[in-house]
Amino acid sequence: MIRFDNVSKVYEGRGFHNLVLFDLNFTIPKGISLGICGANGAGKSTLMRLIAGAEAPTKGKITRTMSTSWPIGYTSAFQSSLSGADNARFIARIYGKNVAELQDFVEEFAELGPYFHQPLNTYSAGMIARLAFGISLAIKFECYLIDEITAAGDERFRERTERALAERRAEATLLMVSHVPETLRAYCSHGAVLFNGQLSFYDTIDEAIEIHLYNQHAQRTDRS
Repeated sequence: MIRFDNVSKVYEGRGFHNLVLFDLNFTIPKGISLGICGANGAGKSTLMRLIAGAEAPTKGKITRTMSTSWPIGYTSAFQSSLSGADNARFIARIYGKNVAELQDFVEEFAELGPYFHQPLNTYSAGMIARLAFGISLAIKFECYLIDEITAAGDERFRERTERALAERRAEATLLMVSHVPETLRAYCSHGAVLFNGQLSFYDTIDEAIEIHLYNQHAQRTDRS
């Protein structure tokens, strides 16, 4: 499971104080497929980085008892002067995986052609996303974090990612952030809404989407 105990996240700057998440308390059990809704700037990506351990909370404690992926599409761990193959080999060694097997899987899955052996600073954003997706799926995690990445690539590649995600969902926990309700409905049975720094949980993804759309409408009405 993943448990948040009194977790808050604040970003500070020169004359800048942004409380993104406030006093979150929840537990995510194994085996759930959870879609997280929220407006732009609500803190969804921040929440995913906290769950992954890529960022530390400002206050509170996060407990993980299952292996958790980085947010798919999160590329800060990549070294841009190295090739995609070099990055794949490096990550394989970090996680104690067979280097040749992981590299072969990523090369076949990401379909980058000769670019797989070129430096990442020659890649487009879509190519980097495909590499990140391939490396993420090459490692068996107990919990996968998906952050607005299923649209990377052409139609054939999207079909492959959809099949791969369906396979992972059947055997692992899946947490997904997306602005597209149809995507959340396709992958997630349960839902949550991030609004005003708080995360609320719902029994179905449809209920979460309905609450999220209501919040957006209310905000637009208040501004008008």
